[in-house]
Amino acid sequence: MKRDPGPVFLERRTYRRRRMADAARLLPLMGAFLFALPLLWQSDDKTALTTHVIFYLFCVWLGLVALAGVISRHLNSDTDTRDRDEGR
Repeated sequence: MKRDPGPVFLERRTYRRRRMADAARLLPLMGAFLFALPLLWQSDDKTALTTHVIFYLFCVWLGLVALAGVISRHLNSDTDTRDRDEGR
């Protein structure tokens, strides 16, 4: 007896939620890579290099915080709309 294979495509909301969850899982790896990137920089002027590295690290940190906030907001809003649809 054959079972019905079900729909081939996922619902759009479910697909987007899974991709956002994947992005949330990859965020620490991306952050580690971006924080380690200045180790590859070379310069003769160590003072200028230090200020550039500190500025770069601050910008990367700020970007990661903003990106985590956006991902969190999307994941949270999707959960809220699903709860309202189910009548919770």
